[in-house]
Amino acid sequence: MQKIDLNNKTILVTGGAGFIGSNLIKRLFSTTKGSTIVNIDNLNDYYDVSLKDYRLKELERLASHLSPLTSHPSPLTSYHFLKGDIADKATIDQVFSEYKPQIVVNLAAQAGVRYSIENPDAYIQSNLIGFYNILEACRHSRELSSSDSPLTSHLSPLNYTGVEHLIYASSSSVYGGNKKVPFSTDDRVDNPVSLYAATKKSNELMAHCYSKLYNIPATGLRFFTVYGPAGRPDMAYFGFTNKLLRGETIQIYNYGNCRRDFTYVDDIVEGIIRVMQGAPEKKAGEDGLPIPPYAVYNIGGGQPENLLDFVKILQEELVRAGVLPEDYDFEAHKQLVPMQPGDVPTTYADATALERDYGFTPKITLREGLRKFAEWYKQYYD
Repeated sequence: MQKIDLNNKTILVTGGAGFIGSNLIKRLFSTTKGSTIVNIDNLNDYYDVSLKDYRLKELERLASHLSPLTSHPSPLTSYHFLKGDIADKATIDQVFSEYKPQIVVNLAAQAGVRYSIENPDAYIQSNLIGFYNILEACRHSRELSSSDSPLTSHLSPLNYTGVEHLIYASSSSVYGGNKKVPFSTDDRVDNPVSLYAATKKSNELMAHCYSKLYNIPATGLRFFTVYGPAGRPDMAYFGFTNKLLRGETIQIYNYGNCRRDFTYVDDIVEGIIRVMQGAPEKKAGEDGLPIPPYAVYNIGGGQPENLLDFVKILQEELVRAGVLPEDYDFEAHKQLVPMQPGDVPTTYADATALERDYGFTPKITLREGLRKFAEWYKQYYD
C-alpha cells in the first residue's frame, strides 16, 4: 500500500453537495492543512434541492473560517465550489486542467434503486458517462503541467505528476440476489437486480480496466445503507419520518422481513478518509506489465437490523426528540407490504478486509445514529 499524506494536496470531491460528499468535505476541513478542496455538483432535483443548498451553506460557513490571517505561520485548507455536471466532458476536463487534483473522490451519481426502473437515462448519463469522463481525466492528468494555467499554478505543486489515487463510490446493491451472507468482496457479483446496481458494477469494471491499462491507483467502496442527519429524503428513515409527521401510512416491505446493514454517515466518512491515505501500490508482474493498482472494499456496520426493529427504534427516537408526540399511534400508521422490484431481502457486509488493511470498523450503533438524525430533523424543520 502506498501511503498518501492529504496535507498540501488538491482534492477533488464530486457530488460534494450530496449527503456523503458534504460530510466528507467537512471532515477534510478539520483534518487537512494547506490543501485545496474542490467540490463539483450539478445540484439536480432528484430530491429537494433546498437540502443541498443547506449542505452547501454549511460548507461555506465552515470554509469562511479557513482563510488564514496574515500572521498565520502555516497555510490553511482552501475550498472551491463549482456547479457542474460530471457527464459534461468539457467541464471535467476544465476542472482537471485548472485545479490539477492529486486525489479524486467520485461520489457524484444518480442514486436510488426504484427510480432507476422509471428513469434509466439519468443513470446512464451520470453513473456511466460521468464516471467515464472522470476516468479519462485521471488518465490524462499526468500530461498536464503546472505551466498550463499560470493563474492557478499555486493550487498544485510544480512537480504535479497526475492523480495519485482515485476513490469512487460503489454500492452494496452490486451483490444483487446473492444468497450467501455476509457479502464479501470475494463473492461473484454477476446478478444485479436493478439498473442502479448494474451501473455500479460497471463502474468497478471500468475502474479496473483503467487501473490496468494506465496504472491508475483506484479503490472502489461498496457502501451499505448510509443514514444520518441531512441525509437523502428518499431513504427509508427520512421518508418514514416525513410520512409519520403528516399522519400518513408507512409501507414496510417484504412484510417486515428485510434486514439492512445500516451504516452511519460518520463511519462512512472515516472509512473514506482512511482509504484516501492508502492507495493500492503500483507493481509490475512477471511479464513486466503493471499489476492493476486496484482494490474494492465494503463499508458496512456488519450487523444487519430487521426492518421492524429499525422502525421501532426510529419511532422511539422521534418521540424522544419531540418530532412526534408521546401518544402517537404508530400501529395505525404502519402497513406491511410485499417486496418491491429491485429490492433485496438482506444486505450484510463482511468488512474484515477494511479492518485488516486500514484498521477501521464502523462503530456507531443504530440507536446512536437515529438519535442524531431525529435531533437534527427537529432542529432543521422547526
